[in-house]
Amino acid sequence: MYRTVSTVTTRGGVPTDNVDSVVTLDQVPRWNDVEYRSSLEYENEDPSFSNSYFPDPLTSPGEESSINGMVSRFPVDHEINSKIYLWRGQPWNLEVDAVVNSANENLDEANSSQGLHAAAGPGLAEECATLGGCRTGMAKVTNAYDLPARRVIHTVGPKYAVKYHTAAENALSHSYRSCLELLIDNGLRSIAMGCIYTEAKNYPREPAAHVAIRTVRRFLEKQKDKITAVVFCTSTSSDTEIYKRLLPLYFPRDKHEEEVAIFKLPADVGDENGETIIDERKIRIKPLPKKTTPKPPQAPVELPVSDVGLVRRNSSYLDTYLDPAFMSLIKDPDQKRQEQWEKTAQAQGGWNCAKMFGFGDLGGPPLSAAEEYSLHSRYLTKANSLNLSEIAEMKIVYRGGVDSEGRPVMVVVGAHFLLRCLELERFVLYVVKEFEPLIKKPYTIVYFHSAASLQIQPDLGWMRRLQQILGRKHQRNLQAIYVLHPTLHLKAAIFALQMFVDNVVWKKVVYFDRLLQLFRYVPREQLTIPDFVFQHDLEVNGGKGLIVDPRTKYVYHRP
Repeated sequence: MYRTVSTVTTRGGVPTDNVDSVVTLDQVPRWNDVEYRSSLEYENEDPSFSNSYFPDPLTSPGEESSINGMVSRFPVDHEINSKIYLWRGQPWNLEVDAVVNSANENLDEANSSQGLHAAAGPGLAEECATLGGCRTGMAKVTNAYDLPARRVIHTVGPKYAVKYHTAAENALSHSYRSCLELLIDNGLRSIAMGCIYTEAKNYPREPAAHVAIRTVRRFLEKQKDKITAVVFCTSTSSDTEIYKRLLPLYFPRDKHEEEVAIFKLPADVGDENGETIIDERKIRIKPLPKKTTPKPPQAPVELPVSDVGLVRRNSSYLDTYLDPAFMSLIKDPDQKRQEQWEKTAQAQGGWNCAKMFGFGDLGGPPLSAAEEYSLHSRYLTKANSLNLSEIAEMKIVYRGGVDSEGRPVMVVVGAHFLLRCLELERFVLYVVKEFEPLIKKPYTIVYFHSAASLQIQPDLGWMRRLQQILGRKHQRNLQAIYVLHPTLHLKAAIFALQMFVDNVVWKKVVYFDRLLQLFRYVPREQLTIPDFVFQHDLEVNGGKGLIVDPRTKYVYHRP
């Protein structure tokens, strides 16, 4: 994956072992090196299926025209790319001007980057104790002591909570930017940065990597003449894979990567500093009104005291200084949101055929691709931060094997969906988390409706919302939905989904009345089937033409 460093240098005249080997920048490949570039290709992934939410515009038919007219937010810049390095290892082993230490507000040794204080010696902890701590999002600099670097820049990353996602994102961006600003202020030119976000602070890895990379990119766009090298250091294989996947989006090396990044980048990539943009907090300033020549004052007219205020309020003299454009502001986000609510309320209050037939509220405007991507990302981030074991124990949704064509299978058991005992929002989070590994490539769903009619099921409005959260990647890669033991009401509900929600996805439903029919498409050994499904199959079909082995639950044709 990366070049192994065989050269062992000395530190203070004493040879170091392999663990503490000093690595120079010449031994670390640049991001735009041809040799390094070939090593960053995905090894175990089918290139025909992208990891991103959006399809590759250069391989998807009909997308070429949509690229025209779209401006890349991160265009190719070979000068900036030549300053970027990606290295698997500890940053304090690099011979650079400064290394970054992720610490807490007290800058104590116990909560610093693991191994840094041991490598630097006791002098580092003594100097940190004199700094008076450090605030979240800020940075402070010390000597590097026994490290090969010249300085250590200490910064404090934020704690993460879904409720305060934007605040944590901007604080993390400020941490990276503060480190780079201190680098320049101290006359330094190269820096090695590990992952400032830590597991102890619950920051999701991939969203944090987006913030780190785009902040560095925006900073280099303004200060590239003052910095010669920025090394992204990773300590785990998962972090390495994340950076390998995201670096081409923000540091594209050719036009192909730049065009692909147009569609793969998140909807919000921040402002000119990489911080998240919040429309509600923007200061909206209109141009000053044009100056006009005031009319000459007319001779004063004696008026009663009671009429003076009226004349001042209706005076045309002030109108000469006021530009009508100055009096009208661009529609602010609050007004836009209110109009959206009014449209939604109007859609819900209007004639809704699906609601009239008891299928639930299927109204409301459809979401755009960017809105679906943002919605899916928020749910996935929250799902990865929660413990959803109680949902997993209910066995409503679980992974199966593969179908007859080798595609992975997701199993859904309708009778286990106990609506009275289930918190729907947590169930949606669990579904998003479980489906995420599957929906990147073609897959199928097996739905056991056996005895599910005895339980209360959610309406189709909820199903529509779930489909929006899973996103278009789910719609595109879902190949078939195999439904066992359907009822008349279920078929009517699926017909309503075809009519009012999505005619493409719900046309993929295939009904089976018998288990043996299902086994033609999904082999028996690839499915974990609850016992009551076999019992229901025997009761409905009367056991005609089949035998169930009570020990293995295999179903055979009756001889």
